[in-house]
Amino acid sequence: MRPLKHGYTNRTLGDGAVVKKTYEGPDAALRLDRERTLLTRLQGQLPVPPVHTADADTLTLGFMPGAPGQELLDAGHAVEVLEACGKLLRRIHGVSVHDEGRVLVHGDYGPNNVLLDPVTFQITAVVDWEFAHLGDPVEDLAWCEWIVRMHHPEHRHALDGFFHAYGGDVPPWPARQGAMLARCESLQQFCHRWEPNGPGVTLWRERAVATAGWEE
Repeated sequence: MRPLKHGYTNRTLGDGAVVKKTYEGPDAALRLDRERTLLTRLQGQLPVPPVHTADADTLTLGFMPGAPGQELLDAGHAVEVLEACGKLLRRIHGVSVHDEGRVLVHGDYGPNNVLLDPVTFQITAVVDWEFAHLGDPVEDLAWCEWIVRMHHPEHRHALDGFFHAYGGDVPPWPARQGAMLARCESLQQFCHRWEPNGPGVTLWRERAVATAGWEE
């Protein structure tokens, strides 16, 4: 098995048939159990990897075909990728959760966590559900926007297509920026618990400052 590209928090290996994801850092067991539970429940509702086995620190998942969204985005397909992200996010938020006023929030949604068919640009899989929870739709909407603004700023123009494909009213900029800053703070605290005052803490502090300076 070989390491898979674009993994940041955990150790992820694949061989073309299965993917082994070993959870690291704070709340590793909780994050594993959350992802295992959700992937099992979402089978047949959303394009997610099947769970083969689980042990104390590793999930073994079925390998899903497709090209990483951020690679297709930077290959010149930002409009297609972000429209697909918007449509799929509407489906995620439409999953029945029996909790009035809240939706299923992916928690790290963006082109970084979707695989797409490189010809049709249909999403073949949404991965990395370890931070999922019930919450406000603006959390996922804002974080997808943050991923594009922070890591692919030359493609900001395609965000209009993302919001249009999602449908409905776009949350106002203050709400979206507030959600971005709240997530940056959460990740800074996550890194501090893992390595107090380490480089991850500095990185997320710097990213929060940059985010606070953005304008719509």
